[in-house]
Amino acid sequence: MLAVLLDPDKCRGSILASTIAVLKSDTPDFVFVGGSHTLTSVDSLIELLEDELDSKIVLFPGNAAQFSPKADALLYLSLLSGRNAEFLIGQHITSAIAIKNSGMEVIPTGYLLIDGGKPSSVEYISNTRAIPRDKNEIALSTAVAAELLGMRLVYLEAGSGADVPVPVEMIKYVSRGLSLPLVVGGGIKTTEQMLAAYDAGADVVVVGNVFETNSSLISDFVSCSKNYKTNQ
Repeated sequence: MLAVLLDPDKCRGSILASTIAVLKSDTPDFVFVGGSHTLTSVDSLIELLEDELDSKIVLFPGNAAQFSPKADALLYLSLLSGRNAEFLIGQHITSAIAIKNSGMEVIPTGYLLIDGGKPSSVEYISNTRAIPRDKNEIALSTAVAAELLGMRLVYLEAGSGADVPVPVEMIKYVSRGLSLPLVVGGGIKTTEQMLAAYDAGADVVVVGNVFETNSSLISDFVSCSKNYKTNQ
């Protein structure tokens, strides 16, 4: 499946208008909303997306302040690759009651930051180090820990605007040893990279940064993803 990621701080004005126009005609499986350092309220963006699109709107929050009860679901991210308690459990405690009272679908997600070739916003904001690109065993051990802790997804993230995506070899290694659905994002700029992630075992590929400068590319990714599913 394909998720298009929209950062409320970056997807505004003419960029937002052109993005919605494309998404209305070429619909991905999901639209993720959020970012590691989002200052803009997500409520108004989600309301607009809910009115205009058929895709499920899923919150992809960088912190508790980005929670909105208006979305269809929430990725309840725990940054297991780091050792910063604030992003392991601290932000969850801050938002737990509001999230439970909202009644929305909550998807506990083991979030693993992978080296994407340069320091990412996630790495800086969370004050954690990424898993090195050649440490497949560490990535798998962390992913399996997420599974044993009862989480429902594992997300391998190279970071927004990464120079390079999560290595295909790492995706293969983790997917073969994991029973949970695997989400892969960060640094994916071409449909070839998306297909390589699918072939390696990714269940959902997340693409966002490349659309901020050329929203028309969404059509290519959606079409390519749908063709891939049809041919499986």
